[in-house]
Amino acid sequence: MDGIEVSGAQTLFTVGPFAITQTIFSMIIVTATLAIAGVLLGRNLKKRPGGLQVLTEKGVSMLMNLVEGTMGKHNLHWVPYIGTIFLSSLLGSLIGLTGFLRSTTADLAVVLTWAIMTSVIIWYHSIKNNGFFGWLKGFTEPIVVMTPMNIVSEIAQPLAMAFRHFGNVAGGSIITMIIYTALSLASTALIGAVSNSWVLPAIFVILGIVMLVVKFKKYNLGLKIVGGMLIAVSILGLVSRFGLLSGVDIPILQFGIPGVLSLYFDLFSGFVQAFVFSLLSMVYIAGACPPPDGE
Repeated sequence: MDGIEVSGAQTLFTVGPFAITQTIFSMIIVTATLAIAGVLLGRNLKKRPGGLQVLTEKGVSMLMNLVEGTMGKHNLHWVPYIGTIFLSSLLGSLIGLTGFLRSTTADLAVVLTWAIMTSVIIWYHSIKNNGFFGWLKGFTEPIVVMTPMNIVSEIAQPLAMAFRHFGNVAGGSIITMIIYTALSLASTALIGAVSNSWVLPAIFVILGIVMLVVKFKKYNLGLKIVGGMLIAVSILGLVSRFGLLSGVDIPILQFGIPGVLSLYFDLFSGFVQAFVFSLLSMVYIAGACPPPDGE
């Protein structure tokens, strides 16, 4: 995963007076992907749906049930907004798996914009339901002394939503970067140690062949990967011994391990953060949009 920045300051190119940064470019791709997917999945609907239409309808149904259960049936018109926030967050996190596109959720400006949008919606409906002075009166409850704390709480709400989402993505990226660096240094040290001996490459080759040939009841695939890496390290060490890899760093230990971490930080954590952000948005908006009288 790429580096963490508070804003997408790295400019890729400019279009007239506008600078297209990494984040803006990724957001354009995310928006275009969601728009195209919406058009393709929403056209040519049939009474006897195919597999893709069934999955689409199932996803929409699950989203509607979630919104209805969290916000109430009277707030079902918020389904498009909640769905857009969730899919933009999820796809914005997953786009970092490409290796050359920056995750949009790794930019604080993006998630802060989403949080401010939700807060503006809350403030608008609070004023609409209670009137402007009724909304202001809410800051003095339960007692007037609490007014400063209520104001701070109102401002802190979007900040907390944004930093919660951004902090988890940033933390995962930093951990992955540290592990990448550590594995690169360990690869250089290991190949260097192998290149200085004839015994160590021979041991690694024998162990690697055993792991590749023998079928183990447990961890068979993992041991075969380790065996292949041992043989590869031995070959690289011998090649380096003859000076053919002078000045060249081959981070062989980075194979596989960062990929497993990406499955967690990009896939699982990305889904969880998108869900939590959407859930908080639903809860806060539902508080400002109570059911009509008599419902």
